[in-house]
Amino acid sequence: MKLKFIGTAVLLLLVISADAQRRRRGNNSNDTISTNYQPSELFSPLFYSEKGNEVHAANGEPGIKYWQNHVNYTIDATIDTTAKTLTATEKLDYINNSPDALQYLWLQLDQNTYKKTARSNFSTGFYPGPNQHTDGYNIESVFINNGDVQKKVEFEITDTRMQVRLPKAIMPHGGGISLIIKYKYTLPGNFGNRTDYVQTKNGKIYEIAQWFPRMCVYDDTRGWDTLPFLGSGEFYLEYGDIDYKVTVPANMIVAGSGELLNPKEVLTAQQNTRLDAARNSDKTIIIRDVNEVTSPSSRPTAKGNLTWHFKMLNTRDVAFGASSAYVWDAARVNLPGGKKSLAMSVYPVESAGEGAWGRATEYLKKSIEYFSEKWFVYPWPCAVNEAGIAGGMEYPGIVFDGITDKGKELYWVTAHEIGHNWFPMIVGSDERRFGWMDEGFNTFIDIYASDNFNKGEYAPKRDGEYAPGGGNPADEIIPIIQDPNAPSIMTAADAIPEKYRHPLVYFKPAFGLVLLREQILGKNRFDYAFKNYINKWAYKHPQPDDFFRSMDNGAGEDLSWFWKGWFYNNWSLDIVLVDAKYVNKDPKNGLQITVANKEAMAMPFTVEVKLKDGTKQRTYFPVETWLQNKAITFTLPTTTEVESVTVDPDAALPDINRKNNTMMVK
Repeated sequence: MKLKFIGTAVLLLLVISADAQRRRRGNNSNDTISTNYQPSELFSPLFYSEKGNEVHAANGEPGIKYWQNHVNYTIDATIDTTAKTLTATEKLDYINNSPDALQYLWLQLDQNTYKKTARSNFSTGFYPGPNQHTDGYNIESVFINNGDVQKKVEFEITDTRMQVRLPKAIMPHGGGISLIIKYKYTLPGNFGNRTDYVQTKNGKIYEIAQWFPRMCVYDDTRGWDTLPFLGSGEFYLEYGDIDYKVTVPANMIVAGSGELLNPKEVLTAQQNTRLDAARNSDKTIIIRDVNEVTSPSSRPTAKGNLTWHFKMLNTRDVAFGASSAYVWDAARVNLPGGKKSLAMSVYPVESAGEGAWGRATEYLKKSIEYFSEKWFVYPWPCAVNEAGIAGGMEYPGIVFDGITDKGKELYWVTAHEIGHNWFPMIVGSDERRFGWMDEGFNTFIDIYASDNFNKGEYAPKRDGEYAPGGGNPADEIIPIIQDPNAPSIMTAADAIPEKYRHPLVYFKPAFGLVLLREQILGKNRFDYAFKNYINKWAYKHPQPDDFFRSMDNGAGEDLSWFWKGWFYNNWSLDIVLVDAKYVNKDPKNGLQITVANKEAMAMPFTVEVKLKDGTKQRTYFPVETWLQNKAITFTLPTTTEVESVTVDPDAALPDINRKNNTMMVK
C-alpha cells in the first residue's frame, strides 16, 4: 500500500486551522478532557540548576580551564597458585593538575569488599556465606619515593578506601608525588563475582581484577570522590599509563589489558609466528589449539615461573586472566584511517567449538570495528575476550565473559562488554554514582551493533539487553514506568534495588536514547551530537549535565522536558485519540481529529489516516504540540472516505494504553 506523508508546511496550516476552529467554537479542548498532564510542569524553565563555567562549559563541553589529575602505575605482582594469593609492589606517580593543594590522598581498595566487616555485606540485604570472605588487602607499607630516599608515610584504611596522610601538601597546577605500596591479598574464589578463580578440566582459571590500590578521582564537582565499593556502583578512575608484570607458574598463559612487551620470553617460537600471522589475518588464527593445551611443548619451559610484562597507555585500569587451561586464538581488527588492532580470545577446551567460543574472536573483532566506525576509534593495540565465571564484566582492553555462553548469548555479551571500552573506559564517567552513563549508553550502542553484525545474524536486539520477553521495547518499558515504587534513572547506582537495576540502569536510558534518535531528533542530528559528546569527553570526566547540555547544543534542541520526564522522573505517557469525524459530515471538507495527553510525560507523535482506497497519510506533530495544550483538535485534508485513524501507528512510543490510540471513522 502507498504511504503519503504530510509535510511541515501543511502541518503548520493544520495547527493554525485547529486554533481557528477553537476560537470559532469558543471552546478549548483543554477544558473538556480529563487529564493529569500539566504543560507548565514539564516545560518549566531553568532545568539546569547551575550555569556553565570555565571547567564545564554551558555547551556541555570541557571548559577553557578544564583540568583533571593524572596517575601512572608500575606494578610487579606474583600469584601463588598454591596459597591462592597475589603479592605485589606498586609504584604510583600522581600529578595534581587541580587548583588546590592536596594535603592527603585517597585510594580505592576494592578487595576489602570481601571482608566480613565490609559495608557491602549490609548495603543490599545480601549476606555472603561463611566461606565467602577474605581478609582483603594486607597493606604492608606505604612510602613516599624520592629517588634514592624512601620515607614511610602514615595511612588510614576505612572499608574500601585508604587515606594517605602527607607530611607536605602536593602543590597545585602540576605538583607531583611518587608512592611505593607493598601489599598482598587472598584471591576470592568463585564468590568473587568480578574477580575469582574456578576449576576446569585442565586447570584453574584466574580472573584478576580490581587487584591494585587505585587513586580515587579528585575533581571540581565534589573534591575527592570517596564512595565505598558496594558492588552495584562500579568505578570512577583517573587516567594514566600502567606498566605491569605478572609472575605465574610457567605452564600458565596470561591474557591481559594492553600490549605484551616480552612475547619471546613467555611464548614459544611457533606461538609468536602464529601471533604475527593473526595480526595480518581477518580470519581467526589459532595460537594454541585444544590439542596443545596439555602439551608441555606449548610452553617455553615446563618448570618454575615466568614473568609476563604488559603496558597500557592512557587507561583507567587494567585486568588480566591466567590459566594453564587456555585455548588461544586471534585475528586482526581493521580500524578507520588504516589503523590496526588485535582481537584475541582465551577459553578452556570445554568452551571450544564453532557454536560456542570458536567464534568469540569474530564477535570481538566485528564489534570493535563497528563501534570504531560508528562512534570513536578503538585506541589500544589489542583486546581480549576471556572465558570464566565472572560471566560478563569489562575492563579496558579485556572482557570476562561466560564460560558456558554460546551463539547469540555469547555474541550479545561480547558486544556489550567490549562496548564498555567506549563507555566508561574512553568516556570516563562516574559509574559508581551514575551507572546509566555507562550501562545505559553501552546498551544503546549494542542495539545497532546487533543490527549490523553479519547482516543481522543475531538481530534484532531492540529490547535493550535485559528487558523481558524480547518484544517491542516501547511496550517492555511500560511496567517500569507504571510501577509506583520504581526509582528514577538518576538514583545513585548502589541505591537502586536489584529488581530495578537492569530496567533502570541499562534498559530505560538505552531506550531513551533510541527515542531521541528515532522519534525526537532524527538519526543524523542525534548521531552528530552524540559523537561530538564522545569526542569532547574522551579520556575525561563528564557529569550528567555535561551530557544533557552537549546533546541540547549539538542537536539544537532544548531537551529539558525529556531529561526531566525520562531521567529525573518516571513519568508515564498516554496519548489518546479522543475523536475523529468529517467536517460537516463530508469527507471532502477534511477529517477533524482530537488528540489528548492524559499523563505527565509528553512526546512528539505521528497520526496515521488509513483511507478506504488503501492509501495512508501520516502527519508528524512535534513536542511543541503540548507546550500549551493538554488536547488539540486539528483538521486533516481528505478527498475520500477514511477507514481508520491511529496515533503512534508504529507503536514506537512508550504509551501506557494503546487501546485508546485507534478509532474507526463512520
